[in-house]
Amino acid sequence: MQTQPQANAGGTVDVEKHGAVTVLKLNYPQRRNALSLPLREKLGEGLRQAIADPDCRVIVLFGDGGHFCSGGDITSFEGVTPINGRVRMRKVHDEVVRLMVSCEKPIIAAVEGHAAGAGMCIAANCDIVVASSEAKFTCSFNKIGLLPDLGGLWSIPQRIGMGRAKLLMMTGRMIDAATAQSYGLVEEICSPGQALQSALALAQEISQVAPLTNGLVKAVFARGPLSFDQVLSMETDMQGLLYSTEDFQEGRKAFLEKRKPSFRGR
Repeated sequence: MQTQPQANAGGTVDVEKHGAVTVLKLNYPQRRNALSLPLREKLGEGLRQAIADPDCRVIVLFGDGGHFCSGGDITSFEGVTPINGRVRMRKVHDEVVRLMVSCEKPIIAAVEGHAAGAGMCIAANCDIVVASSEAKFTCSFNKIGLLPDLGGLWSIPQRIGMGRAKLLMMTGRMIDAATAQSYGLVEEICSPGQALQSALALAQEISQVAPLTNGLVKAVFARGPLSFDQVLSMETDMQGLLYSTEDFQEGRKAFLEKRKPSFRGR
């Protein structure tokens, strides 16, 4: 395992490499990993580096210190105006949200403690969410007079449906991990304190299969609801592309030879 700590002002994003899995740890314990402007920028940097790393096949996003993310850093809103606020939103969307949703590497959220406001939206943007049984989720933007952002208005309804999304967004109600799983916001629940280890085990499992396949599956889902004809067309085009890859030939040979395949992402 290699650890690369980054600068500290406004929180850090620590990078750990576990073979083909890269862990990005939000580290701003003074504010329960609230997304300060510097922390958002460092998260974007960490995502870009992991996405560009040819040895990384899966990314795990974790909040250090017992909480995933308590939301936006309210202290950073002093002096915000309609103009500079919109500029800031465009920047964070491009630096974080678009990277998370559009990149072809699976991203797993490992949630301990609170995933509140922007923290819940960031978790929902991930491809898979692993949560401690003691985790709590809340979409509480309306308690400070704002609406869900960081992609939450897109990703949360896709996960839990329009009605439940409205319920959580309009009430600011907190839900526990079991409820979040029943809604579709969480895929796996683990014992308290084990979210990172459980997410790492899942990430290692995912890293063993064909990365090109995972990337194309994610690319299709990122487009949102598609018509039946659009899906069939994409299946035809993408499957035709995969037939030409070395990974398909390796997977086919390994299946016939009854051995584990060794995928190379090409």
